[in-house]
Amino acid sequence: MGKANNGPMLNAYPDSMGGNLGEIVKFLEKPELKDVFSSFYILPSVFNTDLDRGFSVIDYSLSDKLAKREDIETLQGLGIDLKLDFILNHASVLSKQFQDIIEKGDDSQYRDFFIDWNKFWDGCGEMTEAGYIQPDEKYIKDMFFRKPGLPILMVRFPDGRNVPYWNTFYQEVKYPKLDAQDVMKATGLQYCQAVDLAELANREIEEGKTPQDINWGEYSSFSDAVVAVVEMLEKNRKYLGQMDLNIKSPMVWEFYDDTLKTLADYGAKIVRLDAFAYAPKEPGEKNFLNEPGTWDVLQRVRELADKYNLMLLPEIHASYGEKNYEAIAEKGYMTYDFFLPGLIIDAIEGADGKVLKRWADELMEKKIKVVNMLGCHDGIPLLDLKGLIPEERIQTLIDTIVERGGFVKNLHGQKNMYYQVNATYYSALGEDDKKMLLARALQLFMPGKPQVWYLDLFAGKNDHEAVKRAGAGGHKEINRTNLTTDQMEELLTRDVVKKQLEMLKFRSEFAAFDFDAELEVKVDGSKMSYIWTKDGYKAQLEAYLETCDFEIFAWNENGESVYQMIC
Repeated sequence: MGKANNGPMLNAYPDSMGGNLGEIVKFLEKPELKDVFSSFYILPSVFNTDLDRGFSVIDYSLSDKLAKREDIETLQGLGIDLKLDFILNHASVLSKQFQDIIEKGDDSQYRDFFIDWNKFWDGCGEMTEAGYIQPDEKYIKDMFFRKPGLPILMVRFPDGRNVPYWNTFYQEVKYPKLDAQDVMKATGLQYCQAVDLAELANREIEEGKTPQDINWGEYSSFSDAVVAVVEMLEKNRKYLGQMDLNIKSPMVWEFYDDTLKTLADYGAKIVRLDAFAYAPKEPGEKNFLNEPGTWDVLQRVRELADKYNLMLLPEIHASYGEKNYEAIAEKGYMTYDFFLPGLIIDAIEGADGKVLKRWADELMEKKIKVVNMLGCHDGIPLLDLKGLIPEERIQTLIDTIVERGGFVKNLHGQKNMYYQVNATYYSALGEDDKKMLLARALQLFMPGKPQVWYLDLFAGKNDHEAVKRAGAGGHKEINRTNLTTDQMEELLTRDVVKKQLEMLKFRSEFAAFDFDAELEVKVDGSKMSYIWTKDGYKAQLEAYLETCDFEIFAWNENGESVYQMIC
């Protein structure tokens, strides 16, 4: 598997900084950004996508609106390699494979490219009147579904059948509007009555009901005729969604191979495997991180990635106590340090670095290679900390961030099912410049490859207006504010931005930091000391958690002082 460099990595959407990738490249060419970043994690809206801000991929060609091939070539010329997403579990309804199924039905070569729900559950449940199998409880009791009900999208085949396909994440079905004239022809009603009936049908269908479920009220005697008309129109219904891939299909593995080759051709060195733990499914097993299925799939993907010298970064959220991070690392993969964002806030707010030290020591002793971060495109993970710090401290962190304007998103309305708090990291720290700079210093001196969310770099505040504009489910927009080039120019003059860039440049260039360097961490009350050494080079951070002051020192192989920052 390929080897990743240990330098800082920018993280942004292709339209986050100036509107497109070309503007980001111009920004990275500025003197202030020279040699600051050695990698760039571009989120997947850089591809041809439709939903979920890029995580519903139609195909892996570059978005004509957001990126050009020469932009990527310029990045390579700046010495910046790429981290790109491969969405292992699903593809868009608008992908050529799924569109072929909609057009050709059973005659499609991609008929089993996605998971036919009824084929999957054959013999494991009862067929319902709606045309899908309801699995017996014993087969699904350990499964976790990301949305209420069964994860099904009913797909209309050319012969008129509705065929259920597995759909873990988003779906939307749009039916053609029923016209009053259609109703008149089918029922013989007068025009005004036909208008009422058409409006009733369209309103109910827009709210998610099928024609068969509508309460027709005073028009119930005409329901069969209207339903027949709607069903004729249904053959032209439109879908949006993310459909689960059938990993038992050889064509899916050909697709995996082709996708990894495409990403390598773009200059990717790290490939983040999004939602990979949902891909292996078996009746009676978990549909998330089942064993050994998950590891078997990961190994097969790794064999493909090795052909293109790619390093895989499996993405998974789980509590510290479950030790999934350790299992991934033991199998030779990089892993995400989803614990660090919460631990740093905990250390700063409580002026106590003992747990942070313990985590740093564990990473070094077990030689766990991580990508770490403060903020990211999703949120600040806090339930991951279960087993690492007491649950009452986790709740205190959640309460603190929410009091400072953050949002908690619960899954299915269950408080114990959320895993992230949505806020900018700067706002989570109380919009305090000293805390933001200390948090960045602690991140840069922790083990791992530092990933830097663009909005953290610019000390971005919670964007509540963006959340309002996004409507239901738009909580993540609080930390996804797109910046114009003029805004970035102005923000570059802020001390909190300039000092972050200075620290990142030092971290990028100084020889004491590496995956195979040595680290010693000490805690004395509210004071923390980090000392990195390699080949005679030495870098030291003295952090005072109670006051949020810190000092950075560095010496070359001859013991000469070559860098100092007092903040």
